[in-house]
Amino acid sequence: MQYTRVGSSGLVVSRLGLGMMSYGDTSRRAWHLDEGQAEPIVRHAVEAGITFFDTADM
Repeated sequence: MQYTRVGSSGLVVSRLGLGMMSYGDTSRRAWHLDEGQAEPIVRHAVEAGITFFDTADM
């Protein structure tokens, strides 16, 4: 995994990120994946070295 610094903050994150908008409460949005469905995807991302998770709901 390649990593990059965020501006001059000193924060270092993976160059690849995982968007999190598709995970959540299926009663709010039918297309969401519930925790059980999301867990293997997120686990794989972490194991691959991803440290950037986009949690914006837009």
